[in-house]
Amino acid sequence: MRPIDIAVAGCGPCGLAAALLLARDGHHVTIFERFDVAQPVGSGLMLQPTGLAVLDRLGLGAAARASGAVIERLVGRAGADGPVVLDVRYAAMRRAVTGIGIHRARLFDLLYRAARNDGIVIETGRHVVGTTLAAGGRRRVDFADGFSAGPFDLVVDTLGARSVLAPPTGRELAYGALWASLDWVDGAGFDGAALEQRYRAARQMTGVMPIGTAPDSAAPQAAFFWSLRADLFDRWQREGLAAWAADVRALWPICDALLDQIVDPGQLTFARYMHRTLSNPAAPGLIHLGDAWHSTSPQLGQGANMALLDAWALAQGVRSSGSVGEALAWTVHLRQSHIRLYQQLSYWLTPVYQSDGDLLPMLRDRLVAPVSKIAPMPFLLAHLVSGLVGAPLGRLELG
Repeated sequence: MRPIDIAVAGCGPCGLAAALLLARDGHHVTIFERFDVAQPVGSGLMLQPTGLAVLDRLGLGAAARASGAVIERLVGRAGADGPVVLDVRYAAMRRAVTGIGIHRARLFDLLYRAARNDGIVIETGRHVVGTTLAAGGRRRVDFADGFSAGPFDLVVDTLGARSVLAPPTGRELAYGALWASLDWVDGAGFDGAALEQRYRAARQMTGVMPIGTAPDSAAPQAAFFWSLRADLFDRWQREGLAAWAADVRALWPICDALLDQIVDPGQLTFARYMHRTLSNPAAPGLIHLGDAWHSTSPQLGQGANMALLDAWALAQGVRSSGSVGEALAWTVHLRQSHIRLYQQLSYWLTPVYQSDGDLLPMLRDRLVAPVSKIAPMPFLLAHLVSGLVGAPLGRLELG
């Protein structure tokens, strides 16, 4: 395809990765970002072999590994010292792969600096509210101030699960989570190479994951989270930090070392989740990527990784097609089966770990844990968590 003009709505990891890949293929790319200063939102995330494969192609994989924390295992217990009910080890795949816990700000910084170094235009303070179809299937990008830009041959929507560019679909999930990035505390009892979780049935869950360093600090940090039903968030605010901290300590006493760092509710961000998948993520001159296409609960930790795969698939589609319409159809073809598989798996697993019922967590604690130790379950679970079920890397020529 000849070089084309592309607008990317949103300056998160998905938008930055798509912009980098497309610009390096010779296309003219402009990113539009709503905030006056582009910045990440959230605490930490886990990069899986899938997302790392894309970062490697961008030349950023080594830096992500160096600044993040190696995650060898996901482990969860019923209560502070109760039975292990989740134990997933990457070593079960008998391959030299692990997860990487990384601060969102660090991942953003790596991609943002690369985009700046490549000369990609990033226009901030541009609140995208819609697009207008123009002649020849091109699109203009419309902003909240009444102005517009373009037309562009292609608009890439990476505005997230509540994107104004995507048709409404799906549903809000009952449970969200409080997140914070805190200093890692040596000697507190946390595993420095694991994502650890503690559960009380499926109504309460807390977790800790090492995430390496933030861009402005050499001190290692941890992502700390607490599951919370969304309709109880106002009550949580009214009751105050002391009451909440007592609940956390009752479930997992060693969290004291982290809770001591939280002195203001503003240190915690409440994240809401949606389960949604667009049946058709492409339209003339427009494609939705990442959470704008598909979003779900974070139980399998695939969000950023799936978004990076989407960005790579779009670049592949544009490289191998003679028109924008062809490229978008090929992008959807490359990603659809993998997305459907993980969306369905997440849909089934969410109530096992975040719900008000007692039966599913009881079955989880009494049946799932023992069965997960029997071959080939350790192998299959590791593949599931790593994002490799469905062989997405081979399909995308990333393997």
